[in-house]
This record gives sequence, C-alpha cells and structure tokens, in this order.
Amino acid sequence: MEMDVNMVRERIKTLYETAPQVNVNVSQSRPKLSLRNDPATILGVYTNVFRLEERSTGIPRCHTLQYKDILMGQIQIVELGETG
Repeated sequence: MEMDVNMVRERIKTLYETAPQVNVNVSQSRPKLSLRNDPATILGVYTNVFRLEERSTGIPRCHTLQYKDILMGQIQIVELGETG
C-alpha cells in the first residue's frame, strides 16, 4: 500500500501518543545524519515535521525531520514497518 504524507503523519502521531520510544534508521546527507536501528524518542508531531531525540553518541541530540523523507526512504521508523 502506498502511503502519503498525511498517513505517515497520522501513524507517527499515534506512536507519539502511545509509544514514543522507537528505533530509527536514518541516512541523510543534509544535515548529515546516519543512524542504524538506534533508539529514539518522538518529542513532537507538527504539520510538516516531527522531532526526535537520540543518544547514539551518548549525548542527547534533537533532530527535526520531515515526513516526506520517510516516503523517500531516507528515514525508517522500525515500529512503522514498511511504508512504501
């Protein structure tokens, strides 16, 4: 099933409200961010973006990410399963 941005946002919003502790895979060049099945916490869900906090370096870091990057395959939230 092909998803659109609204469906992705709703699924992330559901996770945010019920189980904000997730595992993420991220491969982006701008900004440079590479995570492999790293634990993260969803901090907020907004119209065009969502915020995550991860501790892959041992220091908490917050990232603002776009829903479209999930559709493009640059971000995978493991708990969402297949998105495309």
